Amino acid sequence: MTGKLITFEGPEGGGKSTQTAALAERLRRARGLEVLVSREPGGTPTGEIIRNLLQHNLSGEALASSAEVLLFCASRAQLCANIIRPALERGVWVILDRFTDSTLAYQGYGRGFDIDALRRINTFATGGLVPDLTLLIDIPAAEGLARASSRAAGAKDTIEREPLAFHERLRAGYLAVAGFEPCRISVIDGTQTAENVSAEIWKTVSERFFNNEKDEKDEK
Repeated sequence: MTGKLITFEGPEGGGKSTQTAALAERLRRARGLEVLVSREPGGTPTGEIIRNLLQHNLSGEALASSAEVLLFCASRAQLCANIIRPALERGVWVILDRFTDSTLAYQGYGRGFDIDALRRINTFATGGLVPDLTLLIDIPAAEGLARASSRAAGAKDTIEREPLAFHERLRAGYLAVAGFEPCRISVIDGTQTAENVSAEIWKTVSERFFNNEKDEKDEK
């Protein structure tokens, strides 16, 4: 039996990392599943080097926007080939903090790259791998940036330093992508409390994969 691929998406400050970890733990505890959690960019030794370059470019040379796209997809290709596909083939459920939709939102709607071209690059990088479910945690751009700034331990990364208008474009882009693929992408209201967001996520996952069956822990 192959595993399932669940991805988390959304603007900055929506709580994706927190909810990724929470969902993975509940799948392990309540359903007895083997779950692998990873992130983009990153997730492999090569990917983590790329992540550091993208977030905190210390080269002294500004990245061309096209180079940024290709670096994100290079990290993605490495992750898919070395981690995600082998895990899915073993029956492991994989949960990712960001995946292909981030490229469409950030580099497409945010930076203005051709969406169809980005879709082709994504397909090349992933070998056509598509998530079984994408959870889009939606939050207004200004609120999300305020949250991200309040919990940041150090300097803002490259994306967080972009102006508010950029973040508003990418949020609109995420919602547009969700509108094109409503069967794959579920939009979650990220302005709720973390507990309510978790509950809505679990309801969505349970309906999609478990037919709302009771958790194993509840049956003991």
